[in-house]
Amino acid sequence: MEFTVQTANPAKVETACLVVPVFKDGDLLPAAAKLDDASERLIGQLIERGDFTASLGNVQMIPFAPGVSGERLLLVGLGERDKCQEAAFRKALDAAFGALAKLPVSDAAAAFTDVPVGDHDSAWKARMTLEAAERAVYRFVEFKSDPPPAAKLERVTLLVSDSDQAAAVKQGARIGAAIGTGINVTRTLGNLPGNVCTPRYLAEQAEQLGKGSGGALKVEILDEEALEALGAGSLLSVGRGSAEPTRLIVMQYQGADDPNDAPHVLVGKGITFDTGGISLKPGESMDEMKFDMCGAASVFGTVNAVLALRPKINLVAIVAAAENMPDGLATKPGDIIKTLKGLTVEVLNTDAEGRLVLCDALTYAERFEPASVVDIATLTGAAIIALGHHATGLLSNDDDLALDLLEAGETAWDRAWHMPLWDEYQEQLDSNFADLANIGGRPAGTITAACFLSRFADKFPWAHLDIAGTAWSSGKQKGASGRPVGLLTQYLLDRADDAVVETGDE
Repeated sequence: MEFTVQTANPAKVETACLVVPVFKDGDLLPAAAKLDDASERLIGQLIERGDFTASLGNVQMIPFAPGVSGERLLLVGLGERDKCQEAAFRKALDAAFGALAKLPVSDAAAAFTDVPVGDHDSAWKARMTLEAAERAVYRFVEFKSDPPPAAKLERVTLLVSDSDQAAAVKQGARIGAAIGTGINVTRTLGNLPGNVCTPRYLAEQAEQLGKGSGGALKVEILDEEALEALGAGSLLSVGRGSAEPTRLIVMQYQGADDPNDAPHVLVGKGITFDTGGISLKPGESMDEMKFDMCGAASVFGTVNAVLALRPKINLVAIVAAAENMPDGLATKPGDIIKTLKGLTVEVLNTDAEGRLVLCDALTYAERFEPASVVDIATLTGAAIIALGHHATGLLSNDDDLALDLLEAGETAWDRAWHMPLWDEYQEQLDSNFADLANIGGRPAGTITAACFLSRFADKFPWAHLDIAGTAWSSGKQKGASGRPVGLLTQYLLDRADDAVVETGDE
């Protein structure tokens, strides 16, 4: 999405559509007031007569406004002024750009940076605006023989009342556009069917990303022969029953002033389809198990955002990719496997396979001597029971890291919730026959899954993000959400040497 920043009188801005946020109390914000003055009080009269109610998310398109250079006005309700916090602001943005994406307009000018939203500055509001614009124009129509028309919106002008804010608004918009694009990359990978998006396909996507990075991203793909030589028996065990070969994908970005700075590592679960293996899942909704690689997809989306922003940070992104299928070679309940770390695992349930691929990836991460490691996985249904579909589950062996991730989630409005990782839960993983079992029973399923992973993350600060409840939606709105790209990108930006990404001409 292209964008520009202007401090001109909104009534003089030439655009296909002016987007005008309005509070329910009728007290117009600066941009709306100028438009109202120029248009013979058109906006005020619509509100006073009840022709437009500024309820949160309510939109109304006005095809012509006298005295205004813009071809159309799109009024967007912000609801009650004292209730305009992050969630309400995001809802208004989504309503506005959702409406714009349905209009035959290629450009629009939006006046959201003056909207008071808690203590957030204009840069944050610009960021949210561009992210919303990117998300709104997303379409997944690759497999439609007669696809619906694509959204025409290509350019957004951010209207700023104070010229002193223009540089910060531009910077915030760059971040928002990069994160929005990364979210859409994640959504596309998640939405692809399992017969297309295989471990080899993910490896190919990584290689293409590296080739298109201008040398900024180094990519290494470990095939099954390399993984066998490495000793990654746990990762390999998950893909034994599939005709699709397993892959470990490693992407390295060096942006810090000192190339020897310890990198931050992202590890994504990439189960491109999960039948449950021998512990076969019920048939109902099994199609949604193509989303079991959304952790990996979020890593790809975050790498895309990082390459767009080029923060001064060193990053390693690792994706453990496999397909979990039930054939004669598949791992069986009761089998004992040996991990890359050397620990043995009794597999009590082959449907608890995500932790089996992640544990070897976490061990592999040790070689980079990381400053932090964050794994992202659609790991447990228990996370949905605990947190629903609003918050990502967060567990960590380092409280400072957990707080950093929580703060990043609040800034990005891609929130997580800190859950306990107490030693008392570890005994649920005891096995009579191996070093540990891969499940700990029904109680505290999300926590015991993280306890399992913690056994392989004792060499570095580590956090686990369980995105089972936030990575996709079911029902009529079925599709990948793109979370937690916002959280992850913000976390990395916060770790950058100068905390400011490079600027460039837009």
